[in-house]
Amino acid sequence: MKSFLNKIIFLSLAILLLSSMQVSAVSNRAGTNAASELLIPVGAKYIAMGGASVSGVNGLESIYWNPAGLDRMTYGAAAMFSHMMYIADISVSYVALGVRFGGIGTVGLSFKTLGMGDIDITTIDFPDGTGEQFSPQFMTMGLTYSRALTDRVSVGGTAKIISETIDRVSATGFAFDVGVQYRNLADVNGLCIGVALKSVGPGLQFDGNGLLQKMQPEDSNRPLSPYKVIASTDELPSTMELGVSYNKNVNDNSKIEVETAFINHNYEDDAARFGVEYSFMNMFFLRGGYGYALNAGDDPTGESVSIFGACFGAGFQYDLGGFDLVVDYAYRQVEYFESNNVFTLKLGF
Repeated sequence: MKSFLNKIIFLSLAILLLSSMQVSAVSNRAGTNAASELLIPVGAKYIAMGGASVSGVNGLESIYWNPAGLDRMTYGAAAMFSHMMYIADISVSYVALGVRFGGIGTVGLSFKTLGMGDIDITTIDFPDGTGEQFSPQFMTMGLTYSRALTDRVSVGGTAKIISETIDRVSATGFAFDVGVQYRNLADVNGLCIGVALKSVGPGLQFDGNGLLQKMQPEDSNRPLSPYKVIASTDELPSTMELGVSYNKNVNDNSKIEVETAFINHNYEDDAARFGVEYSFMNMFFLRGGYGYALNAGDDPTGESVSIFGACFGAGFQYDLGGFDLVVDYAYRQVEYFESNNVFTLKLGF
């Protein structure tokens, strides 16, 4: 049985790594992909750790970072709400629920929405605005299943529905995340490795009456007639992420965890990320992290497309007798825009 599980583990890792060859085929196409909201991280804890959490992540945050870690949550049921002030006055709200079903595994449900406020409608005839407004609506809904196959190995996957609406045009699509985690690698207690392949699926294509335009037919005396512009189909921003982490008890009351990750994008520069967390009495937490682009110098401008810098944060966990309350905060430096502030509230039962 153990030999069979090892074969399954290595086969899963091989499939993910081979799939990453497709992800890495083209790079440095930032700004031309569809559904960029899939790349916006959630959860203050792991944002504060630089987004390096692929192997050590567990609980509801795993739904975004690596679904294999969901079945590692320490509760029978949990709920999470997170809010982030992103760039350009965009707010990101995230809600997730998770329930463990005995030896079957853990199921999670998640919702991410973007708030962009009201935008003035402009036209060719009224470039300063028509007096009307619209509010873009971007939403991603995910259903996650995760199971710990052994005390060391866990796997998971997420099916996501993507919905984008901009005035009178909209697009709907779907994507998948899959991940594997292996703990106590090489019999070293606290050493973990993880692989995740994220946002893989068909492209998005906008449609709607907002694409209708009045044009003069060629070689005809007919008056202006409505023609529909056919929008192109754009690919999703897929990533392959490989992470290694190590956690160790400093003493009876303190613990430190170090996370590292390599991120391979199909549209942006590849990235390396690092993060660390110090916990005291499993009640107070201090975190920090940083990420940087690995191949920014290959760009003709010599500049990286990444605008995010150092990350810092803190957390507090308290047993309220029957359920745990967790409050996390993260601060992430941003170039050109105001820095991100992230707040997360979690309840575990």
